[in-house]
Amino acid sequence: MLVARRAARIDCGVTLTVLFFASYADALGRGELELTLPPGSTVRALLALVRAMPGAELLPPAPLVAVNQAYAPLTHPLATGDEVALIPPVAGG
Repeated sequence: MLVARRAARIDCGVTLTVLFFASYADALGRGELELTLPPGSTVRALLALVRAMPGAELLPPAPLVAVNQAYAPLTHPLATGDEVALIPPVAGG
């Protein structure tokens, strides 16, 4: 008798690239970072991880976030390969 077996799938997390601009890049000492988050993570979880980095105290409570070049809310789910940009407030006149 032949038994069909399902391939085991191990979800190791969400690996993505985070881009920091202007004052955020200056404060964090880098313009780009690759991170791996737990499966099912959202923008909110990513921000919590970034806030734990030295220099991250400059981040406002809810910075402008773009995922794959489209603005995203804190509840937006993240996927492997996403590019997440944290955009500081714009000043000027």
